Amino acid sequence: MVRRQPVAPDPNALLAWYDRHRRRLPWRAEPGARADPYRVWLSEIMLQQTTVKAAGPYFLRFLDRFPDVASLAAAPLDEVLKLWAGLGYYSRARNLHACAKAVVENHGGRFPDSEAALLALPGVGPYTAAAIASIAFDRPATVVDGNVERVVSRLFAVEASMPGAKPEIRRLAATLAPASRHGDFAQAMMDLGATICTPRKPACALCPWSGACVAHAEGAPETYPRKAPKAARPTRYGVAFVLERADGEVLLRDRPAKGLLGGMTETPTGRWSEDLDLSAPLASLAADAPLAATWRRTPGVATHVFTHFALELAVLVADAPAGARAPSGARWTPVERLADEALPTVFRKVLAHALGDRLRPRARST
Repeated sequence: MVRRQPVAPDPNALLAWYDRHRRRLPWRAEPGARADPYRVWLSEIMLQQTTVKAAGPYFLRFLDRFPDVASLAAAPLDEVLKLWAGLGYYSRARNLHACAKAVVENHGGRFPDSEAALLALPGVGPYTAAAIASIAFDRPATVVDGNVERVVSRLFAVEASMPGAKPEIRRLAATLAPASRHGDFAQAMMDLGATICTPRKPACALCPWSGACVAHAEGAPETYPRKAPKAARPTRYGVAFVLERADGEVLLRDRPAKGLLGGMTETPTGRWSEDLDLSAPLASLAADAPLAATWRRTPGVATHVFTHFALELAVLVADAPAGARAPSGARWTPVERLADEALPTVFRKVLAHALGDRLRPRARST
C-alpha cells in the first residue's frame, strides 16, 4: 500500500469549527472573554489522570470554597485534602496547595505568564505549563494531552507505538500552530479529540480536518495511536482494620506525608504484598492490628485498582468499649462524620464493606 502524503491541516478550519462547537466547561471562559489563570490552573491540575465528568463537581466545590489562589494558599493542607478526597492521585492536592503558596509568596498572587516561570512552580510540568501559558495568557505553546496525541497520531499516521511516539507527536503538533488565537487553538484540539476524534468510532464525517488526515484516508483511524502491549498489572494483598467504639466512633489515622496516598486518612492497615495469603488463619491476618481486640473477618474482600497494581484487602472488624483511648498516631471519628474525612476511595470502600448502610451520614434533626 502506498501511503498518501500528509496534507497540511488548516488551523483556521479547526478554529472555525471550534467557534461553532466548543464545549461549555465550568473552567472555560466564554467566547471573547479573558480566561482566569487561577481557573485554568486549577482545572488542569484536576484533569491530570481524571475525566472532565469526574473533575467538574470537584472544580465547582473547590471554587466555592477557594475562589482565588490567595484563599487556597491560606487554607490548611488538611482541608484541601478533605475536599480532594475521592479524586485520586493525591500528590496533586499537596502540589496544588504548595503551588498556591508559591504564587502568593513569590509572585504576589498572580500566576506568571511564561512557560519557563510556570515550570518552576510546584506540581507544574511541561504540559500544564504550556496549557496555562496558552489558554490563560494566549502565549504560543505546544499543548499536547491525550486527546491531542490521538488527533496528531491519526493526522500523520504515526507508526511508532506509545509512549515512545510522544516526542514525534509533540514535534508534529508544533507544526500545526496558528499565527494567533493560541489558547483557542489549544482548546479546539482538545475538543476535537474529546468529541470527534474519539478512541472508538471517530466521527470522521464531522471532522474539519478529515481531508488532511492520513489515517482517515487509509480507513483505519481507530488503530492510532499505536499501542505497545500492556504489561500485566500485579495484584497486592493486605488487611484493613475497622475498629468501632460502643459510642459510634471509628479508629482512623493519617498516612505518611510522602508516598502513595500521602497525607490522606486511612483505617489502620498492614503491609500490602503480592505474597500475602488472605486465606491464612484469622490470628495471622490480625497480627498488624492497631489494638488487641476480638477481631472477626467480614465476608469477601474490598478491592481497588491503582495505576500500577490492583489491591485486595481482607477487612477485619472489632468492637471497643466507649471511651477507649486511641493508640499513638490514631484518632476516633464519629461514624456520621466519616464523610468529612480525607479518605481516599480505597478506604471509603473498606468502611462501606465493614459498616454498610451505617456509613451514610445521619440526617440532622430540625
